[in-house]
Amino acid sequence: MRSMMLCIAACLLAINATRGAAGENCTSCHPAAPKGIHAALPCASCHRGKPDVIADPASGKHHAAGCVGCHQGYGALFDQPMATRSREKLFVQRTIGKGDPAFFETNCNACHLKSCTDCHGGDGHNIVRATDKSCLACHKGYYTGMEYYGMAPREDSLRYQRGATAFGEKYLKMTPDVHREAGMGCGVCHAMKSLAAGAKSSRKCTDCHQAKQTAVEHRITAHMEKLECYACHSAWAAQEYGTFYLRFTNSPVQKEFEVAKNSGGYLKSSYLKKQDAPPLGINAAGRVSPIRPEFILYKTTVKNNRPEGKENQLLAAEWKAFFPHTIRRGTPMCDACHENARRFVMEKKEDRIYNLTADGMTLPSFWERAGQEVANGDFLPRARYVRMSKKTPAYWRGYLEKWQNLLNHVAGSSSR
Repeated sequence: MRSMMLCIAACLLAINATRGAAGENCTSCHPAAPKGIHAALPCASCHRGKPDVIADPASGKHHAAGCVGCHQGYGALFDQPMATRSREKLFVQRTIGKGDPAFFETNCNACHLKSCTDCHGGDGHNIVRATDKSCLACHKGYYTGMEYYGMAPREDSLRYQRGATAFGEKYLKMTPDVHREAGMGCGVCHAMKSLAAGAKSSRKCTDCHQAKQTAVEHRITAHMEKLECYACHSAWAAQEYGTFYLRFTNSPVQKEFEVAKNSGGYLKSSYLKKQDAPPLGINAAGRVSPIRPEFILYKTTVKNNRPEGKENQLLAAEWKAFFPHTIRRGTPMCDACHENARRFVMEKKEDRIYNLTADGMTLPSFWERAGQEVANGDFLPRARYVRMSKKTPAYWRGYLEKWQNLLNHVAGSSSR
């Protein structure tokens, strides 16, 4: 305690010395009035060093040089994907960016970490603690985040653009994550130190949960060794099949469409959006994981009111292994995976509903892996699916036990 008091006293002396050394009152020319946790600090505590730092001490351009004097180590955030957007940039460069080098700047540059104030208050003189709302300003729509609160992207058609709105987007109300229902915020599993170190999360499922052997799924060795927990416990995930960009040049017909301003003349739309159990594949760790398209990307150029060249030009058909933030206690029935080729992107031709080739979309099916790839993993090998789909006696015992547990649960939940 004595050493702590000495440390506090030393800090106060340093602050007073800084005030004295300044020899002037900054607010006589700059009428800014700091509020909140930084209200007692002198201006020079943050506005110090080179002129560009003095002007914007929280900016990522110089790794928040005005902040890291106290918040040491957090400048590394600006070297991580949340700020660099390196993966997104590479995707654009090898796809639509080949024909339009300015595409990323005009269509993708809105959501990335540029300053500490992006999350801690837009006004640098009123710093606040980051909240989930700070996260969802960027982690919205098709990007992991909003589903944690039970919000899914709606279809593009105006007939579906109704209902509740969040962060400027209409959303469909879905079942939220069980951790959200328990009151847990994003920061519980995504601590700032882990993000600064380049980790996606600071906790694993097993840091808090241990698999109970009373659940039949947990007694199957292959499940525990080869599956991510969220392969079974994700209730749903937003999925977008077919992402279209139409680019208008010298085309008055553009006025008939809702083309966003400063988008370089692009109109974005989708072929199909779904909100159900995600397909499964293999992630970078070699474990079975949810996967989804990100993106099956098409482009059409409209010039002088007419399509120029090939319509619906397929630029990428890339999937991504990911963690849907829609965890629930229950899990699907056994045949949701063991008797469902479509779940593993192996749709049979006779089961197809959508005829993509008839629409000139190159791929035979969104749920057939031909012509597609998983950017950060792979599809489940076909031979492995055949093995796991065999109905062995052990499978049937587990299947019957699962059903019995469900029936007993329903019977025991009825009021008397």
